[in-house]
Amino acid sequence: MKMKDMSLEELLELIESWEKTSEEIFEYFSKRIEKYDPKLNSFLSHNKNWFQSSEWILKWLPLWVKDIFSEKGIITSGASKMLENFKPPFDSTIIERLSEEWMSSIGKTNMDEFAMGTTWENSDFWNTLNPWGTNRIPGGSSSGSAAAVAAWLVPAALGTDTGWSVRQPAFLCGVVWFKPTYGRNSRFGVHAMASSLDCPATFTKTVKDSALLYNLMNGEDERDATTIPWKDTIDKDIWNSQDLKWKKIWVPKEYFDEGLDSNVKETIQKAISKMEELWAEIKEISLPMTKYGITAYYILCPAEVATNFSRLDWLRYGYKSETPSNWIDEMYQNNRWESLWSEIQRRTIIGNYVLSAWFYDAYFTKAAQIRTLIIEDFDEAFKEVDAIVAPCSPEAAWKIWEKSDDPMKMYLADAYTIPASLAGLPGISVPCGFVEDDWDKLPVWIQILTPRLEEQRLFEIANVYEQAAGWREQMIPEGFED
Repeated sequence: MKMKDMSLEELLELIESWEKTSEEIFEYFSKRIEKYDPKLNSFLSHNKNWFQSSEWILKWLPLWVKDIFSEKGIITSGASKMLENFKPPFDSTIIERLSEEWMSSIGKTNMDEFAMGTTWENSDFWNTLNPWGTNRIPGGSSSGSAAAVAAWLVPAALGTDTGWSVRQPAFLCGVVWFKPTYGRNSRFGVHAMASSLDCPATFTKTVKDSALLYNLMNGEDERDATTIPWKDTIDKDIWNSQDLKWKKIWVPKEYFDEGLDSNVKETIQKAISKMEELWAEIKEISLPMTKYGITAYYILCPAEVATNFSRLDWLRYGYKSETPSNWIDEMYQNNRWESLWSEIQRRTIIGNYVLSAWFYDAYFTKAAQIRTLIIEDFDEAFKEVDAIVAPCSPEAAWKIWEKSDDPMKMYLADAYTIPASLAGLPGISVPCGFVEDDWDKLPVWIQILTPRLEEQRLFEIANVYEQAAGWREQMIPEGFED
Protein backbone atom coordinates (compact mmCIF):
# COMPACT_ATOMS: atom_id res chain seq x y z
CA MET A 1 0.00 0.00 0.00
CA LYS A 2 1.33 3.44 -0.96
CA MET A 3 1.56 6.13 1.69
CA LYS A 4 -1.12 8.23 -0.03
CA ASP A 5 -3.59 5.38 0.56
CA MET A 6 -2.87 5.22 4.28
CA SER A 7 -4.81 6.73 7.12
CA LEU A 8 -3.19 8.71 9.94
CA GLU A 9 -3.37 5.59 12.08
CA GLU A 10 -1.56 3.51 9.46
CA LEU A 11 1.10 6.18 8.92
CA LEU A 12 1.76 6.33 12.64
CA GLU A 13 2.26 2.56 12.63
CA LEU A 14 4.89 2.99 9.88
CA ILE A 15 6.81 5.43 12.06
CA GLU A 16 6.47 3.41 15.26
CA SER A 17 7.69 0.26 13.48
CA TRP A 18 10.66 2.19 12.03
CA GLU A 19 9.60 1.37 8.45
CA LYS A 20 9.50 5.10 7.60
CA THR A 21 10.74 8.25 9.28
CA SER A 22 8.57 11.30 9.81
CA GLU A 23 10.86 13.20 7.42
CA GLU A 24 10.27 10.65 4.66
CA ILE A 25 6.50 10.89 5.09
CA PHE A 26 6.59 14.68 5.12
CA GLU A 27 8.71 14.71 1.97
CA TYR A 28 6.41 12.19 0.24
CA PHE A 29 3.33 14.34 0.73
CA SER A 30 5.23 17.53 -0.16
CA LYS A 31 6.14 16.03 -3.53
CA ARG A 32 2.58 14.85 -4.05
CA ILE A 33 1.35 18.38 -3.34
CA GLU A 34 3.80 19.87 -5.84
CA LYS A 35 2.68 17.38 -8.50
CA TYR A 36 -1.09 17.52 -8.11
CA ASP A 37 -2.11 20.72 -6.41
CA PRO A 38 -1.72 22.84 -9.58
CA LYS A 39 -4.86 21.00 -10.72
CA LEU A 40 -6.77 22.08 -7.61
CA ASN A 41 -5.26 25.26 -6.11
CA SER A 42 -6.12 23.99 -2.64
CA PHE A 43 -3.30 25.71 -0.75
CA LEU A 44 -2.32 29.32 -0.08
CA SER A 45 1.12 28.48 1.30
CA HIS A 46 3.23 25.32 1.33
CA ASN A 47 5.91 24.79 3.98
CA LYS A 48 8.34 22.85 1.79
CA ASN A 49 11.31 23.23 4.16
CA TRP A 50 9.40 22.85 7.41
CA PHE A 51 11.86 20.45 9.00
CA GLN A 52 14.83 22.71 8.39
CA SER A 53 13.16 26.02 9.23
CA SER A 54 11.09 25.30 12.32
CA GLU A 55 12.81 24.04 15.44
CA TRP A 56 10.04 25.05 17.79
CA ILE A 57 7.69 22.26 16.73
CA LEU A 58 7.98 18.48 17.00
CA LYS A 59 7.24 16.96 13.61
CA TRP A 60 5.64 13.70 12.65
CA LEU A 61 2.60 13.65 10.42
CA PRO A 62 1.68 16.53 8.09
CA LEU A 63 -1.70 18.28 8.25
CA TRP A 64 -3.17 21.01 6.09
CA VAL A 65 -4.38 23.96 8.16
CA LYS A 66 -7.30 26.12 7.09
CA ASP A 67 -6.11 29.72 6.75
CA ILE A 68 -8.11 30.75 9.79
CA PHE A 69 -6.05 29.05 12.54
CA SER A 70 -3.37 31.37 13.93
CA GLU A 71 0.17 30.03 13.61
CA LYS A 72 2.98 32.06 15.13
CA GLY A 73 4.94 33.95 12.50
CA ILE A 74 3.01 32.39 9.59
CA ILE A 75 0.63 34.50 7.51
CA THR A 76 -2.93 33.74 8.57
CA SER A 77 -5.09 35.85 6.29
CA GLY A 78 -8.51 34.23 6.38
CA ALA A 79 -8.15 34.26 2.56
CA SER A 80 -8.81 37.99 2.72
CA LYS A 81 -7.07 41.05 1.36
CA MET A 82 -7.90 42.66 4.71
CA LEU A 83 -5.28 40.47 6.48
CA GLU A 84 -3.14 39.34 3.55
CA ASN A 85 0.12 40.12 5.42
CA PHE A 86 -1.01 39.38 8.99
CA LYS A 87 1.43 37.20 10.98
CA PRO A 88 -0.01 36.21 14.38
CA PRO A 89 2.32 36.53 17.41
CA PHE A 90 0.93 33.28 18.90
CA ASP A 91 -0.51 29.89 18.01
CA SER A 92 -4.16 28.96 18.31
CA THR A 93 -4.90 26.42 21.03
CA ILE A 94 -5.66 23.71 18.45
CA ILE A 95 -2.27 24.23 16.76
CA GLU A 96 -0.54 24.17 20.16
CA ARG A 97 -2.17 20.89 21.14
CA LEU A 98 -1.46 19.16 17.84
CA SER A 99 2.13 20.43 17.86
CA GLU A 100 2.66 19.02 21.34
CA GLU A 101 1.56 15.64 19.97
CA TRP A 102 3.97 15.81 17.02
CA MET A 103 1.60 16.89 14.28
CA SER A 104 3.14 19.23 11.72
CA SER A 105 1.52 21.98 9.64
CA ILE A 106 2.41 21.50 5.99
CA GLY A 107 0.71 24.68 4.81
CA LYS A 108 -2.37 26.89 4.74
CA THR A 109 -5.42 25.94 2.69
CA ASN A 110 -7.67 28.18 0.64
CA MET A 111 -11.16 29.09 1.85
CA ASP A 112 -14.03 31.49 1.39
CA GLU A 113 -13.04 34.84 2.84
CA PHE A 114 -13.22 34.67 6.65
CA ALA A 115 -15.24 31.42 6.31
CA MET A 116 -18.24 33.11 4.69
CA GLY A 117 -19.40 31.19 1.66
CA THR A 118 -20.82 27.96 0.31
CA THR A 119 -18.57 27.27 -2.65
CA TRP A 120 -15.07 28.97 -2.39
CA GLU A 121 -16.14 31.75 -4.77
CA ASN A 122 -15.52 34.34 -2.06
CA SER A 123 -11.78 33.71 -1.66
CA ASP A 124 -9.67 36.81 -2.20
CA PHE A 125 -6.88 34.81 -3.85
CA TRP A 126 -7.71 31.98 -6.27
CA ASN A 127 -10.30 29.34 -6.98
CA THR A 128 -10.02 25.86 -5.48
CA LEU A 129 -11.44 23.10 -7.68
CA ASN A 130 -13.12 19.80 -6.88
CA PRO A 131 -10.89 16.75 -7.57
CA TRP A 132 -13.96 14.76 -8.73
CA GLY A 133 -14.55 17.29 -11.51
CA THR A 134 -12.51 20.43 -11.98
CA ASN A 135 -15.57 22.13 -13.50
CA ARG A 136 -17.34 21.73 -10.15
CA ILE A 137 -17.23 23.52 -6.82
CA PRO A 138 -15.49 21.89 -3.83
CA GLY A 139 -17.90 23.53 -1.39
CA GLY A 140 -17.09 26.09 1.24
CA SER A 141 -15.88 27.60 3.30
CA SER A 142 -13.17 24.98 4.07
CA SER A 143 -12.72 24.27 0.37
CA GLY A 144 -8.94 23.83 0.26
CA SER A 145 -8.85 21.45 3.22
CA ALA A 146 -11.58 19.22 1.77
CA ALA A 147 -10.11 19.15 -1.75
CA ALA A 148 -6.59 18.34 -0.51
CA VAL A 149 -7.71 15.38 1.60
CA ALA A 150 -10.08 14.18 -1.14
CA ALA A 151 -7.18 14.06 -3.63
CA TRP A 152 -5.06 12.33 -0.97
CA LEU A 153 -2.47 15.10 -1.04
CA VAL A 154 -2.30 14.95 2.74
CA PRO A 155 -3.75 12.47 5.26
CA ALA A 156 -5.84 15.00 7.19
CA ALA A 157 -6.69 18.69 7.46
CA LEU A 158 -8.17 21.21 9.86
CA GLY A 159 -11.29 23.24 9.17
CA THR A 160 -13.91 25.24 10.99
CA ASP A 161 -17.65 24.75 10.92
CA THR A 162 -20.19 27.48 11.65
CA GLY A 163 -23.26 26.51 9.63
CA TRP A 164 -21.83 24.03 7.10
CA SER A 165 -18.20 25.01 6.42
CA VAL A 166 -16.75 21.54 7.08
CA ARG A 167 -19.77 19.38 6.39
CA GLN A 168 -20.72 20.65 2.97
CA PRO A 169 -17.24 20.66 1.32
CA ALA A 170 -16.54 17.23 2.82
CA PHE A 171 -19.75 15.90 1.25
CA LEU A 172 -19.05 17.50 -2.14
CA CYS A 173 -15.39 16.36 -2.23
CA GLY A 174 -15.86 12.97 -0.61
CA VAL A 175 -14.02 12.89 2.74
CA VAL A 176 -14.91 12.17 6.37
CA TRP A 177 -15.81 15.27 8.32
CA PHE A 178 -16.21 15.42 12.08
CA LYS A 179 -17.38 18.27 14.29
CA PRO A 180 -17.71 17.78 18.04
CA THR A 181 -20.21 19.27 20.45
CA TYR A 182 -19.89 23.06 20.54
CA GLY A 183 -17.37 23.86 23.27
CA ARG A 184 -15.36 20.64 23.01
CA ASN A 185 -12.65 22.32 20.88
CA SER A 186 -11.17 25.68 21.82
CA ARG A 187 -11.77 28.62 19.50
CA PHE A 188 -8.85 30.62 20.87
CA GLY A 189 -6.64 31.85 18.05
CA VAL A 190 -9.21 31.08 15.34
CA HIS A 191 -10.51 34.10 13.42
CA ALA A 192 -14.00 34.57 14.82
CA MET A 193 -16.99 34.65 12.51
CA ALA A 194 -20.06 33.83 14.61
CA SER A 195 -18.82 33.06 18.11
CA SER A 196 -21.82 31.05 19.33
CA LEU A 197 -21.61 28.76 16.29
CA ASP A 198 -17.92 28.46 15.28
CA CYS A 199 -16.42 25.02 15.87
CA PRO A 200 -12.91 23.75 14.95
CA ALA A 201 -13.31 20.47 13.07
CA THR A 202 -11.40 17.94 10.94
CA PHE A 203 -11.22 16.30 7.52
CA THR A 204 -9.86 12.75 7.42
CA LYS A 205 -10.02 9.56 5.37
CA THR A 206 -11.51 7.39 8.13
CA VAL A 207 -13.71 7.61 11.21
CA LYS A 208 -10.88 6.34 13.42
CA ASP A 209 -8.62 9.17 12.22
CA SER A 210 -11.30 11.66 13.24
CA ALA A 211 -11.33 10.15 16.72
CA LEU A 212 -7.52 10.22 16.86
CA LEU A 213 -7.44 13.97 16.20
CA TYR A 214 -10.41 14.61 18.47
CA ASN A 215 -8.60 12.95 21.38
CA LEU A 216 -5.69 15.36 20.85
CA MET A 217 -7.70 18.53 20.24
CA ASN A 218 -10.56 18.61 22.72
CA GLY A 219 -10.52 19.86 26.31
CA GLU A 220 -10.94 22.93 28.49
CA ASP A 221 -9.01 26.07 27.58
CA GLU A 222 -8.73 28.94 30.06
CA ARG A 223 -8.45 31.34 27.11
CA ASP A 224 -11.85 30.31 25.74
CA ALA A 225 -14.65 30.64 28.27
CA THR A 226 -17.04 28.61 26.09
CA THR A 227 -15.01 25.38 26.35
CA ILE A 228 -16.47 22.45 28.28
CA PRO A 229 -14.54 22.04 31.56
CA TRP A 230 -13.26 18.50 31.07
CA LYS A 231 -11.43 16.45 28.47
CA ASP A 232 -13.14 13.67 26.57
CA THR A 233 -11.32 10.45 25.63
CA ILE A 234 -12.75 7.87 23.26
CA ASP A 235 -12.71 4.28 24.57
CA LYS A 236 -10.73 2.00 22.22
CA ASP A 237 -13.22 -0.83 22.78
CA ILE A 238 -15.78 0.82 20.49
CA TRP A 239 -13.69 -0.12 17.44
CA ASN A 240 -14.50 -3.78 18.11
CA SER A 241 -18.23 -3.29 17.48
CA GLN A 242 -19.42 -5.23 14.41
CA ASP A 243 -23.10 -4.34 14.23
CA LEU A 244 -25.69 -1.75 15.24
CA LYS A 245 -27.80 -4.08 17.38
CA TRP A 246 -29.89 -2.22 19.96
CA LYS A 247 -29.14 1.12 18.25
CA LYS A 248 -32.18 3.26 17.46
CA ILE A 249 -31.56 5.42 14.41
CA TRP A 250 -34.19 7.87 13.27
CA VAL A 251 -34.63 9.58 9.91
CA PRO A 252 -36.21 13.08 9.96
CA LYS A 253 -38.82 13.27 7.21
CA GLU A 254 -38.24 17.01 6.73
CA TYR A 255 -34.74 16.25 5.39
CA PHE A 256 -36.19 14.07 2.60
CA ASP A 257 -38.90 16.42 1.37
CA GLU A 258 -38.97 18.31 -1.92
CA GLY A 259 -35.59 19.89 -2.69
CA LEU A 260 -33.44 16.79 -2.21
CA ASP A 261 -32.00 15.51 -5.48
CA SER A 262 -33.66 12.20 -6.38
CA ASN A 263 -30.37 10.38 -7.06
CA VAL A 264 -28.83 11.61 -3.81
CA LYS A 265 -32.00 10.57 -1.98
CA GLU A 266 -31.90 7.06 -3.46
CA THR A 267 -28.22 6.63 -2.55
CA ILE A 268 -28.77 7.75 1.04
CA GLN A 269 -31.82 5.51 1.43
CA LYS A 270 -29.63 2.55 0.40
CA ALA A 271 -27.22 3.52 3.18
CA ILE A 272 -30.08 3.59 5.67
CA SER A 273 -31.13 0.12 4.48
CA LYS A 274 -27.55 -1.03 5.07
CA MET A 275 -27.77 0.22 8.65
CA GLU A 276 -30.97 -1.77 9.03
CA GLU A 277 -29.11 -4.88 7.78
CA LEU A 278 -26.61 -4.20 10.58
CA TRP A 279 -29.53 -4.59 13.03
CA ALA A 280 -30.22 -0.93 13.66
CA GLU A 281 -33.81 0.01 14.41
CA ILE A 282 -34.82 2.59 11.76
CA LYS A 283 -37.79 4.89 12.28
CA GLU A 284 -39.03 8.07 10.64
CA ILE A 285 -39.46 11.09 12.89
CA SER A 286 -40.41 14.72 12.53
CA LEU A 287 -38.30 17.74 13.42
CA PRO A 288 -40.90 20.43 12.67
CA MET A 289 -38.71 23.42 13.50
CA THR A 290 -36.17 22.41 10.81
CA LYS A 291 -37.90 24.62 8.24
CA TYR A 292 -37.07 27.71 10.31
CA GLY A 293 -33.37 26.88 10.66
CA ILE A 294 -32.08 28.89 7.68
CA THR A 295 -34.18 31.92 8.63
CA ALA A 296 -32.90 31.91 12.20
CA TYR A 297 -29.29 31.31 11.13
CA TYR A 298 -29.22 34.17 8.66
CA ILE A 299 -30.29 36.55 11.39
CA LEU A 300 -28.13 35.27 14.24
CA CYS A 301 -24.98 34.64 12.21
CA PRO A 302 -24.86 38.08 10.49
CA ALA A 303 -25.49 39.74 13.84
CA GLU A 304 -22.38 38.08 15.29
CA VAL A 305 -20.43 38.77 12.09
CA ALA A 306 -21.23 42.48 12.37
CA THR A 307 -19.96 42.50 15.94
CA ASN A 308 -16.80 40.46 15.35
CA PHE A 309 -15.74 42.25 12.16
CA SER A 310 -16.18 45.77 13.48
CA ARG A 311 -12.53 45.64 14.60
CA LEU A 312 -11.24 45.20 11.04
CA ASP A 313 -10.81 48.89 10.30
CA TRP A 314 -7.03 49.51 9.85
CA LEU A 315 -7.06 51.80 12.92
CA ARG A 316 -6.23 48.73 14.98
CA TYR A 317 -5.04 46.40 12.23
CA GLY A 318 -5.95 45.31 8.75
CA TYR A 319 -5.94 46.76 5.23
CA LYS A 320 -5.27 50.47 4.65
CA SER A 321 -6.83 52.10 1.60
CA GLU A 322 -4.70 54.37 -0.56
CA THR A 323 -7.79 56.27 -1.71
CA PRO A 324 -7.66 59.86 -0.41
CA SER A 325 -10.14 60.53 2.37
CA ASN A 326 -10.86 63.57 4.50
CA TRP A 327 -12.78 62.00 7.36
CA ILE A 328 -12.38 59.00 9.63
CA ASP A 329 -15.70 57.52 8.53
CA GLU A 330 -14.74 57.92 4.86
CA MET A 331 -11.40 56.19 5.47
CA TYR A 332 -13.15 53.42 7.41
CA GLN A 333 -15.58 52.93 4.55
CA ASN A 334 -12.82 52.80 1.92
CA ASN A 335 -10.73 50.33 3.94
CA ARG A 336 -13.62 47.88 4.21
CA TRP A 337 -15.11 48.46 0.77
CA GLU A 338 -11.82 47.74 -0.99
CA SER A 339 -10.65 44.79 1.10
CA LEU A 340 -13.81 42.77 1.84
CA TRP A 341 -15.87 40.78 -0.66
CA SER A 342 -19.61 41.19 -1.18
CA GLU A 343 -20.64 38.29 1.09
CA ILE A 344 -18.99 39.84 4.15
CA GLN A 345 -20.42 43.23 3.28
CA ARG A 346 -23.87 41.66 2.86
CA ARG A 347 -23.75 39.85 6.22
CA THR A 348 -22.36 42.87 8.03
CA ILE A 349 -25.15 45.09 6.71
CA ILE A 350 -27.81 42.53 7.66
CA GLY A 351 -26.21 42.05 11.08
CA ASN A 352 -26.15 45.74 11.91
CA TYR A 353 -29.74 46.03 10.71
CA VAL A 354 -31.12 43.24 12.94
CA LEU A 355 -29.13 44.52 15.94
CA SER A 356 -30.38 48.07 15.58
CA ALA A 357 -32.66 49.44 18.30
CA TRP A 358 -35.65 49.53 15.93
CA PHE A 359 -35.45 45.92 14.80
CA TYR A 360 -33.68 43.98 17.59
CA ASP A 361 -36.88 42.56 19.09
CA ALA A 362 -38.53 42.00 15.72
CA TYR A 363 -35.67 39.97 14.30
CA PHE A 364 -32.79 39.03 16.61
CA THR A 365 -34.91 38.15 19.64
CA LYS A 366 -37.32 36.03 17.60
CA ALA A 367 -34.43 34.23 15.86
CA ALA A 368 -32.93 33.40 19.27
CA GLN A 369 -36.30 32.00 20.34
CA ILE A 370 -36.48 29.84 17.21
CA ARG A 371 -33.00 28.55 17.99
CA THR A 372 -34.26 27.43 21.39
CA LEU A 373 -37.18 25.61 19.76
CA ILE A 374 -34.81 23.83 17.35
CA ILE A 375 -32.71 22.70 20.31
CA GLU A 376 -35.84 21.43 22.05
CA ASP A 377 -36.82 19.55 18.86
CA PHE A 378 -33.54 17.63 18.91
CA ASP A 379 -33.63 17.12 22.69
CA GLU A 380 -37.10 15.59 22.45
CA ALA A 381 -36.03 13.27 19.63
CA PHE A 382 -32.91 12.12 21.46
CA LYS A 383 -34.96 10.98 24.44
CA GLU A 384 -35.92 7.95 22.36
CA VAL A 385 -33.12 7.61 19.82
CA ASP A 386 -29.38 7.00 19.71
CA ALA A 387 -28.67 8.86 16.47
CA ILE A 388 -30.21 10.73 13.57
CA VAL A 389 -29.13 10.18 9.95
CA ALA A 390 -29.71 12.64 7.13
CA PRO A 391 -28.23 14.10 3.94
CA CYS A 392 -25.45 16.71 4.19
CA SER A 393 -26.43 18.60 1.02
CA PRO A 394 -29.51 18.56 -1.24
CA GLU A 395 -27.35 17.67 -4.26
CA ALA A 396 -23.88 16.52 -5.26
CA ALA A 397 -21.23 19.03 -6.34
CA TRP A 398 -22.76 21.49 -8.80
CA LYS A 399 -20.92 23.31 -11.56
CA ILE A 400 -18.80 26.40 -10.99
CA TRP A 401 -20.77 29.67 -10.96
CA GLU A 402 -24.05 27.77 -11.40
CA LYS A 403 -25.68 29.46 -8.40
CA SER A 404 -23.43 32.46 -7.90
CA ASP A 405 -25.94 35.03 -9.11
CA ASP A 406 -28.55 34.01 -6.54
CA PRO A 407 -27.40 34.14 -2.88
CA MET A 408 -30.72 32.62 -1.76
CA LYS A 409 -30.02 29.42 -3.72
CA MET A 410 -26.63 29.25 -2.01
CA TYR A 411 -28.19 29.70 1.42
CA LEU A 412 -30.84 27.00 0.80
CA ALA A 413 -28.05 24.49 0.05
CA ASP A 414 -27.27 24.56 3.77
CA ALA A 415 -30.71 23.48 4.99
CA TYR A 416 -29.50 20.07 6.21
CA THR A 417 -26.55 21.29 8.28
CA ILE A 418 -27.70 24.54 9.90
CA PRO A 419 -30.16 23.06 12.47
CA ALA A 420 -27.43 20.88 14.02
CA SER A 421 -25.15 23.93 14.27
CA LEU A 422 -27.83 25.96 16.02
CA ALA A 423 -28.26 23.08 18.47
CA GLY A 424 -24.49 22.61 19.00
CA LEU A 425 -24.66 18.89 18.11
CA PRO A 426 -21.72 16.63 17.25
CA GLY A 427 -21.79 15.01 13.82
CA ILE A 428 -19.79 12.96 11.34
CA SER A 429 -20.10 11.81 7.73
CA VAL A 430 -19.36 8.48 6.07
CA PRO A 431 -19.41 7.54 2.36
CA CYS A 432 -22.50 5.84 1.00
CA GLY A 433 -22.03 5.78 -2.78
CA PHE A 434 -21.91 7.84 -5.95
CA VAL A 435 -24.19 9.62 -8.39
CA GLU A 436 -23.46 10.57 -11.99
CA ASP A 437 -24.03 13.98 -13.55
CA ASP A 438 -22.89 14.86 -17.09
CA TRP A 439 -20.53 11.87 -17.04
CA ASP A 440 -18.91 12.99 -13.77
CA LYS A 441 -18.87 10.42 -10.96
CA LEU A 442 -19.63 12.36 -7.77
CA PRO A 443 -19.48 11.11 -4.15
CA VAL A 444 -22.44 11.07 -1.78
CA TRP A 445 -22.04 10.99 2.00
CA ILE A 446 -24.49 10.59 4.84
CA GLN A 447 -24.33 12.57 8.08
CA ILE A 448 -24.89 11.06 11.50
CA LEU A 449 -25.86 13.19 14.51
CA THR A 450 -25.95 12.28 18.20
CA PRO A 451 -26.89 14.22 21.36
CA ARG A 452 -24.50 16.80 22.77
CA LEU A 453 -21.49 15.24 24.54
CA GLU A 454 -22.12 11.83 22.91
CA GLU A 455 -19.09 11.73 20.61
CA GLN A 456 -18.23 8.16 21.60
CA ARG A 457 -21.61 6.88 20.47
CA LEU A 458 -21.20 8.84 17.24
CA PHE A 459 -17.82 7.28 16.43
CA GLU A 460 -19.06 3.77 17.20
CA ILE A 461 -22.09 3.97 14.88
CA ALA A 462 -20.13 5.65 12.09
CA ASN A 463 -17.26 3.16 12.27
CA VAL A 464 -19.56 0.12 12.14
CA TYR A 465 -21.28 1.45 9.02
CA GLU A 466 -18.01 2.58 7.39
CA GLN A 467 -16.42 -0.86 7.81
CA ALA A 468 -19.51 -2.73 6.62
CA ALA A 469 -20.18 -0.51 3.60
CA GLY A 470 -16.57 -0.65 2.38
CA TRP A 471 -16.53 2.52 0.26
CA ARG A 472 -13.16 3.84 1.40
CA GLU A 473 -11.06 2.15 -1.31
CA GLN A 474 -13.19 3.75 -4.04
CA MET A 475 -12.88 7.29 -2.71
CA ILE A 476 -9.91 8.32 -4.85
CA PRO A 477 -10.70 10.66 -7.77
CA GLU A 478 -9.51 9.80 -11.25
CA GLY A 479 -6.16 11.41 -12.09
CA PHE A 480 -4.80 11.32 -8.52
CA GLU A 481 -4.09 7.58 -8.23
CA ASP A 482 -0.25 7.63 -8.63
